Amino acid sequence: MARKAPGTPAVHFLQKNRVNFSSHFYSYLEHGGTSHAARELGLEEHAVIKTLIMEDELERALLILMHGDLDISTRSLARVSGRKKVIPCSPAAARRQTGYQVGGISPFGLRKKLPIYMEETIMSLDYIYINGGRRGFLVGVGPQEVYRVLQPLLIRVGIIQDRG
Repeated sequence: MARKAPGTPAVHFLQKNRVNFSSHFYSYLEHGGTSHAARELGLEEHAVIKTLIMEDELERALLILMHGDLDISTRSLARVSGRKKVIPCSPAAARRQTGYQVGGISPFGLRKKLPIYMEETIMSLDYIYINGGRRGFLVGVGPQEVYRVLQPLLIRVGIIQDRG
């Protein structure tokens, strides 16, 4: 029997905005990241999208959506977002900004309105998997729908991860 989507703010946001999505549950692993989620669900990590909360030199937050198998060039992100520098938020700051616990941060149903950036190559995928607002829960959705409801600025700041 398929599990029902939990009642997270992300799921409520998707339902309210009439976004068709699928629910995908996996066994959450602390610091497992997108590679663990992809392995557990039998997905390509490139289609598992991470939601990262960053902050600038004035502690102003921004959200970026990136392929799971890529890193972010913070220098490039700072440049395209008009900031001097950009670094990852602390887990406490990320929770204050989004309302979600690290490992369960979704771009949907955020506590506060944040500038949203998305790696433009995500738009070339047929279907993506992104956090649904709870650890161990992803939603599958078309990237065009993500673009429609979030209106992110499409950018190119992804770099190949150093897996060594």
